Amino acid sequence: MTMDKPKSNLYDLRINYSKASLNKTDVQSAPVDQFQQWFDEALKSQVYEPNAMVLSTVNEMGQPAARVVLLKEIREDGFVFFTNYKSDKARELEANPACSLVFLWHELERQVRIEGDAYKIDSHESDAYFAGRPYESRIGAWTSPQSKEIESREELEHLAEKTKEKFKGKEVTRPEFWGGYIVIPRMMEFWQGRPGRLHDRIRYVWESNRWKVIRLAP
Repeated sequence: MTMDKPKSNLYDLRINYSKASLNKTDVQSAPVDQFQQWFDEALKSQVYEPNAMVLSTVNEMGQPAARVVLLKEIREDGFVFFTNYKSDKARELEANPACSLVFLWHELERQVRIEGDAYKIDSHESDAYFAGRPYESRIGAWTSPQSKEIESREELEHLAEKTKEKFKGKEVTRPEFWGGYIVIPRMMEFWQGRPGRLHDRIRYVWESNRWKVIRLAP
């Protein structure tokens, strides 16, 4: 069986990366510190939504699922995001906390991969974050039956109006079915694009209660 060359010439789409390099001697001893350094550089470079990350989970059938969520806090022990605890991703994490995160910063020709386990953060921490969200976002958290089938956009907007009426003149507090997770890494890999596809890959692996730093072939 032969394959015809794609009409859109995808075979010819390529970029020769050359903006920076990455060596074991240059990185921080702890991967979260290295991530913070790269994240600060992404902010400085005005990368579009630098906190957007692909979260991958696995369901009970072993089927992986991926979606983009937003990183909301970098902690010494991991990475925090928020979601509806009744969503597909939350149900999958409840059954199997193993997950992965991917950050891609095109402007810097960089990628970060993280593998670890996700756990719910303290409810008081979720309360504090929720209280600082915009009004419409707090209403949205109460409104959306996330991952459930709905009939139409109009149904969702109707639910939003009912939620606003419910909280009219009241504080919009955090629903119990909404809150944060922290992903505690077991592996973190930093990828820097290089010319000729000879990219730099530095991986941190948690072994014997310490981070081991290795270099991988691209």
